[in-house]
Amino acid sequence: MMVEKYKIRTDLAMEQKERFESDHVEVSGVVLEEEYDEEKEIKITTVRIETENGAKAMGKPVGTYLTLEAPNMAAADEGYHREISETLADFLEKYMKDTEENQEKGYSVLVVGLGNREVTPDALGPYVVDQLNVTRHIVQEYGRYAVGKGGSMIVSAIVPGVMAQTGMESAEIIRGIVNETTPDLIMVIDALAARSTKRLNRTIQISDAGIYPGAGVGNHRSEITKDTMGIPVIAIGVPTVVDAATIVHDSMEHLLDALEETEQKEFLEEMIAPNLYSMFVTPKDVDETVKYLSFTISEGLNIAFSEV
Repeated sequence: MMVEKYKIRTDLAMEQKERFESDHVEVSGVVLEEEYDEEKEIKITTVRIETENGAKAMGKPVGTYLTLEAPNMAAADEGYHREISETLADFLEKYMKDTEENQEKGYSVLVVGLGNREVTPDALGPYVVDQLNVTRHIVQEYGRYAVGKGGSMIVSAIVPGVMAQTGMESAEIIRGIVNETTPDLIMVIDALAARSTKRLNRTIQISDAGIYPGAGVGNHRSEITKDTMGIPVIAIGVPTVVDAATIVHDSMEHLLDALEETEQKEFLEEMIAPNLYSMFVTPKDVDETVKYLSFTISEGLNIAFSEV
């Protein structure tokens, strides 16, 4: 075990659960389910945090965290990316159920692309929004049925930027838009941090618990959740960076296994410089990969929005 000051960061609920399992610790109030789609080569892991005690242990809010893992997700294979988009759309549709009330007025969703488009590993959200089929302005002008036979979902989108660019919290900007446009649902897209390098750009996490921007890299910003926004929030993210200290730790894993816990702590304190814990690493081909991933996610959203 690493000392607390050197806690390795991750935004993925499944990795938090794996950490407890590796320590042979059962977390009360947390349920893990796994399935594998052999045809599409996609592993689906669902982590349900059902109690406040479970949330405290996991360091994440109560909610459902669904993860799609696809080894070839980072590859430039349009056919395979289409399969992932369709799988993503299937899961998103479960979160977006029409009621008799909004059948008449149309179900409205606000898509938020978090991140900084000037920093490639953090540009996933803005890139996804760039490729969305936004329809709110068309519906307002010509009516719901101008965008599809069954009256497609009303979609609006925003890229709020980062605080260094705007001087405002993303949550403040989004709350103002919600108050003005009254959507039924917020869908937030963001880049995440992973614990494992094998999950970089190969994993999509969907959560109904909202999002705490920057949590995975220690840059905590105001939360974007149902409690703060007043309407449901679905968060979609892909890990694009990993803590540099994680790579060092994993490289020495076999050596660490041979040491006692006290010796591990002493060794890590001596070998891993503190400045590594503010450093994050991303693959060298992240420019192309983020473009592929943004297309995959935007296609999944467009499919889901047109079919609900």
